[in-house]
Amino acid sequence: MSYKSDGADGGLVTLIVVDDDLGEAKAVRRSFAKAGVGNPIVHVMDGVEAIEFLHSKEAPEKYVMLVDLNMPRMNGIELVREIRADPRLNKSVVFMLTTSDDQRDIAAAYELNVAGYMVKFRVGEDIKNLIDTLGCYWNLVEFPVIPQRQVV
Repeated sequence: MSYKSDGADGGLVTLIVVDDDLGEAKAVRRSFAKAGVGNPIVHVMDGVEAIEFLHSKEAPEKYVMLVDLNMPRMNGIELVREIRADPRLNKSVVFMLTTSDDQRDIAAAYELNVAGYMVKFRVGEDIKNLIDTLGCYWNLVEFPVIPQRQVV
């Protein structure tokens, strides 16, 4: 099973995991594989690496980002703020997936128009709830195409 966009290209939606915890990223990858979800998954370690990837020629046109809040160099809020300020990236679909259930963090994320805010311990160890949520989302939502960076 793979989740496709309903666009004319029928391309697979890529999942971009932005998390400095390698164990968390591996758990997401394992859980998606165990559930039989074949969408591409890209892992980057922090916000700086995420911005570099999104501006690279390897960046997919259709993607969903799972962003941790607490990371070195550029945290999740700073990353989403930078994405929203970038005219080419501002339509990116971003979910926060973090350990923080602090109302200030939740409010800050939603002020930046995240698609959802999920607390890791509520998602569950096998991440089944996350897969179910993203599966429903992918099947119901039309994704914006993020233009590829022009390489000169």
